[in-house]
Amino acid sequence: MEKIRIGFVGCGQFCRAFVPLFSAHPAVEYVAVCDKFRERAENFYERFGCDEIFDSFDEMIASDRINAVAIFTQRDLHGTMAIAALKAGKHVYSAVPMALKVDEILEIVRLVKETGLTYSMGETGIYRPASIFCRKKYAAGEIGNLVYAEAQYNHDMSRLYHVFQYTEGDAWRKMAGLPPLFYPTHSTSMVLSATKAHALRVAAFGYEEKQDTDIFGEGKNYWDNPFSNTSMLLKMSDGSVVRISENRRIAWHTPETYITGFHGDKASYECSLMQHSFIKKDDKSVIYEDVSDLLNPIELTKHKGEENFLSEAVKGTWGGTEAPIQAVSRLPEEFAPLHTGHAGTHKFMVDDFCQAVVSGYLSPTNAWQAARYNLPGLIGHESAMRGGVCLAVPDAGDPPAHIPVLSEDRTENPDNYSRFRKKE
Repeated sequence: MEKIRIGFVGCGQFCRAFVPLFSAHPAVEYVAVCDKFRERAENFYERFGCDEIFDSFDEMIASDRINAVAIFTQRDLHGTMAIAALKAGKHVYSAVPMALKVDEILEIVRLVKETGLTYSMGETGIYRPASIFCRKKYAAGEIGNLVYAEAQYNHDMSRLYHVFQYTEGDAWRKMAGLPPLFYPTHSTSMVLSATKAHALRVAAFGYEEKQDTDIFGEGKNYWDNPFSNTSMLLKMSDGSVVRISENRRIAWHTPETYITGFHGDKASYECSLMQHSFIKKDDKSVIYEDVSDLLNPIELTKHKGEENFLSEAVKGTWGGTEAPIQAVSRLPEEFAPLHTGHAGTHKFMVDDFCQAVVSGYLSPTNAWQAARYNLPGLIGHESAMRGGVCLAVPDAGDPPAHIPVLSEDRTENPDNYSRFRKKE
């Protein structure tokens, strides 16, 4: 397989964390950039030593100098750009969400199936420690049948409205009013990646914003969305019930994704702030295990005896590094000195896309799985707008059975990249 030659579109504040990782990956030999503000692309070109600047996305996907694109643009552009790139014969790495329209999600799945190209959604949730723990316990049969689970993404956007101003200028409020359930994957992926079940039906309710009324409400944003916070209840294909909450105006300091509870008929996992608990029952008693040191970032655990531990931890202090449960040993050695983020997940997302392209396997966040993470939110918002009516959730089906899917919890890669590294 030829090496990856990737073009980044959208040189913004999130993309800057990923260009160095892709550039360092042994399967990548070329990195290009483009942005609607050329000076931002020029900054990335100089700052990260990129190989080329393209004047536009259309020019980029028309070029035979690249075989993959990484999409880091505004959320409403992800779907159309992914579709265009796949039609141009390019592999696609896309920031979340997959798309904001049901038909765009289904079209991405169709194109991936038709072309055999790699699609990978850069979802941090599946690589977070709690997700890994619940997946492993579920796969081992220790959880039993899942009965009920809940996950949430608390992200007080009032602290980060400058992110929208960076790309939208004076029209930033129009984008800042994005329906919370259009961005559900940090929460849905944490639960659904464990059971591999999918949502059948959804009912949702939204909180109508009372403070930022210049952002949320009819005519205030591109979607006439009144909700700053929304919760949905999912009936799953395995019989379980899952509650997902997406909160954008809430008293919370830093963006935080976590599973509150993952309850089976044999055992349960629960989280409250930095306390992670695993409770099992047998014929005679209930057994409690504190698994906090396994799931909390290594750097955070070093400070847990300090007087201000919780007050600092809730601010995100010490929260960006890996936890012991994360299999950093399977990552390319070139990643070791580089910065990671979002609880140590960035390196895993990049490596899984690269591994999928060069191995021919499907990424853990392949198009079919990504669809199952996104679609419940789109239908959930419709439910909330209609007062909580229960609606059916469409499903794009399972990935082709003959194509292996990379395990997000593997400890080794199918290939160690030795064929890509320069010989001394």
